[in-house]
Formats: sequence, structure tokens, C-alpha cells
Amino acid sequence: MVVAIGLEGSANKLGVGIVKDGEVLSNCRRTYITPPGEGFLPKETAQHHRKHILPLIKEALEVAKMEPQDIDLICYTKGPGMGAPLVSVAVVARTIAQLWNKPIVGVNHCIGHIEMGRAITKCDNPTVLYVSGGNTQVIAYACNRYRIFGETIDIAVGNCLDRFARLVNLSNDPSPGYNIEQAALKGKKLLPLPYSVKGMDVSFSGILSHIEEKGRPLLKSGEYTVEDLCFSLQETVFAMLVETTERAMAHTGSQEVLLVGGVACNVRLQEMMAQMVKERGGIVYATDERYCIDNGAMIAQAGALLYASTGQPTPWDETYIRQRYRTDEVEVTWR
Repeated sequence: MVVAIGLEGSANKLGVGIVKDGEVLSNCRRTYITPPGEGFLPKETAQHHRKHILPLIKEALEVAKMEPQDIDLICYTKGPGMGAPLVSVAVVARTIAQLWNKPIVGVNHCIGHIEMGRAITKCDNPTVLYVSGGNTQVIAYACNRYRIFGETIDIAVGNCLDRFARLVNLSNDPSPGYNIEQAALKGKKLLPLPYSVKGMDVSFSGILSHIEEKGRPLLKSGEYTVEDLCFSLQETVFAMLVETTERAMAHTGSQEVLLVGGVACNVRLQEMMAQMVKERGGIVYATDERYCIDNGAMIAQAGALLYASTGQPTPWDETYIRQRYRTDEVEVTWR
């Protein structure tokens, strides 16, 4: 029974979590929030992580009622993500692994999301929709890999939403996507937008450019409100995601869909997916913001599964970070 601590810092969320045999003992997080209209840059995000990482480790240990000697395994996000934030957290993981004399495991960020979702929801073999600020993928397990059936060919859906929020000056607190979701509830008029599904892949940059170009004059004229544009954007991009997920379900014969990643917290996306899956006689699994949004517990969970299945830590000379680290590069030895 492995007790693992996980350190996550691939973007603006810094998380430290402790997991024991699939049970989450602590899951602490700090978010770097920028002013409205501004995104988060690698340098400033890394500074935020360096400032908060040690207090957060102490907090996670206190919540779990543990000491460093009770930890069996150090897990950290190896990638994908922003370089400087990833490095700032990986350095701390390497340091405490040496100080505490514990084995260390580098974890693929997406695999962390999937395994946390599987552990919390108890789903069996789902088709996975992974949607976040940096990633958009439709995934299913086959032959010891999480295979990517479809993905974005340009920007991630979360990045599309974040950039639109900056355009209309929505707050970044607690997150741009959440504030778009709340504004969309008040939207009444649907602005026709490009629907960019290309086989199993999707594209969001053209939609963003279109709503930027058309949206400004429509807002100035009063023909559409910010709430209308939020509503229109959500309905369009989520419909695209539901379509590609349904096609993957048909291909794999799956009756389960698991939503993971920060955008998966969106209740409207969950509703649209649930309607499609219900018509197919299936079930949708989703978690709340504790586990959808980047967190340390998911890194601990995935790292513990990998370590338990192989008995081997990540070799010390391979405990670096990889900004581009695809989901299907990881051999899934625990299934």
C-alpha cells in the first residue's frame, strides 16, 4: 500500500496532494490569478509556484496528518505544460526526494487526469474527453496505451475560452471559463459561428478569430450582449466536442464517457454530453472542481499506479520535464 505525494504545476494551478491506495488524504491548491484582460506568463507563474510550493507541501502533510517519513513515493508532473512552471516544481520534487530519501516518479499530466477521474467515479473503461486550457483530446484505452482518437489541430478549447474572456474583459477570478459559464446562463441570442470539425479533430482558432472580428461591432451596436456571445461560443464549441466524442464511442463500442480537465467542470458541457450519451444508452462520469481542475492528488494517484505496477522509480537522469509529452507515449502498465 503506497502513500504517494504528488506535485502539480504545469500551468497557473499549483497543487500538492497525498493519496493512499486510491484514497485522497489531502489535495491542496493555489491559483495564480492575473488581472482581467491579462493571461498568465511563464516567468510570473513560475515565481508564484516557487513562492507557494513549500508552504503547500507543509499544508498537505498537515491535512493528511502525516510526516515526511510516512511518504513512500514522490510524484511530479513531467509534462506537458509551460516550461518555467514545470521546472520550478520538478526541482522541488527532486530536492525532497533526496532529502527524504524516497523514490521519484515523473507523471504525464493527462494520465493524471484520467486516472484521478477513474478512481473518483469508479468507471470501468470509458471514452475520455480531456478538455483544459492546454489540451483537447478524445481518448480511449487499447493495447496498453491511452490512444488519441481526435484532438485539436491548433489551440485547446480552454485556451479559446480564456482568450475570449480577455477580449470581453471578464475576470480571471476564480477562472475565465467559470465566468464565461455564468455569463452564458443569461445569454438569449445565438450568434452563428464557424463549426470546425475535421474528421475526428477540431479547430478553435478560426472560431476565436471570427467572434473577435464580428463580436466587437455587435457589442458596440447593442445587437448582442457579452452574455449572448458567451452563450454562442459555449454552445458551438461544446457541440463540436460532443460530436467527436460520440464518434469515438461508436468506434470503440464504449457505453461510458469520462470528462476530465478544467473545462470538464462546465455544467453545460456535462449536460450536452449527458444528453448524447443517454440517447446511446450509456453513462457520463464527471467530477467537481476538486478533481477536474489541475491538482496534486491526480499526480500522486497516477504515479502510485505506475510505481506499483513496475516497482521501478523514474531513473534519476530522466527526472527532467517535457513541455510536449503526448498521452499516447506512456505505456500503461497498470491495466
